[in-house]
Amino acid sequence: MKPSAALLAFAACVLATPAHAADASYPSRPVRVIVPFPPAGTTDLMGRIVAQKLSEAWPQQVIVDNRAGAAGQIGAELAARSAPDGHTLFLGHIGTLGVNPGLYPKLRYDPLKDFAPVSMIARVHNMLAVHPSLPVKTVKELVTLARARPGSINYGSAGAGSVSFLCMEYFKMLAKVDIVQVPYKGTGPLMIDLIAGNTSLTFTGIPSLLPHTQSGRLRAIAVGSDKRLTLLPNLPTVIESGVPGYEVVQWYGVMVPAATPREIVMKINADMVKFLATPDMAAKMASEGGMPSSSTPEQLSALIKSEIERWAVVIKATGAKPD
Repeated sequence: MKPSAALLAFAACVLATPAHAADASYPSRPVRVIVPFPPAGTTDLMGRIVAQKLSEAWPQQVIVDNRAGAAGQIGAELAARSAPDGHTLFLGHIGTLGVNPGLYPKLRYDPLKDFAPVSMIARVHNMLAVHPSLPVKTVKELVTLARARPGSINYGSAGAGSVSFLCMEYFKMLAKVDIVQVPYKGTGPLMIDLIAGNTSLTFTGIPSLLPHTQSGRLRAIAVGSDKRLTLLPNLPTVIESGVPGYEVVQWYGVMVPAATPREIVMKINADMVKFLATPDMAAKMASEGGMPSSSTPEQLSALIKSEIERWAVVIKATGAKPD
């Protein structure tokens, strides 16, 4: 005997109920976004954008929880071990998800096994900037000076595995120069010492550097993109300045603990894709040297895998070591 149409419809509703129930009840309490670096850096800025926009979209507050240390490992491990119910998000980026696996033999988390990707957030361009006391105004002048004085010029980084670390190590490899790293515990402390002239240069996200290059406290000499930026049309790329093949664009994405239900992952994804597509978000990102960049979970997963492979090669070639 064949089941009736009414019975089939009822069965379909029953089967659909768990996903809809989970979707409707989430979030049931405040949500935290773990940012694995201190306040004032680009990662923190991205985390606050996510928290603000999801707070506007959801009936619960979304807050930023800065858990800095060990090149992002402390925050990443905390997020990975959190309850997989969607109430803890992790703000990952090129360093924590792409570079650290090749840099740390005993990494405290596995980007591919311990997390479920949700969506990309943005791509942010990087800037090479120097303290005005360093007598260089172009990349060519920097390379010439560094080759004449190997090991005597210092650059500030936010720590091994940070964007500022990998940008400069990649630059050193391609430009064939010896510039010494001075690691800091985050971009905030790095910027304080760079502005004070205690280090000579850095290569990091435009949002952290732009106010200081505009005020004259630092001097911008190049961007790390493959072409000039609309935001800074007079600032050349590293490539056109004489270092072929150099391109590093940092990317950011939201992750959740690996066992988080798929329906929750897709709800977060849908709400992020929606706010990232708004004109005001595009304008905000552009004003700080970046661009909104949403994705499917699968696309973010593929990016992470490809970046782990890419930076493992760079780390091996440069001999880069943890702090």
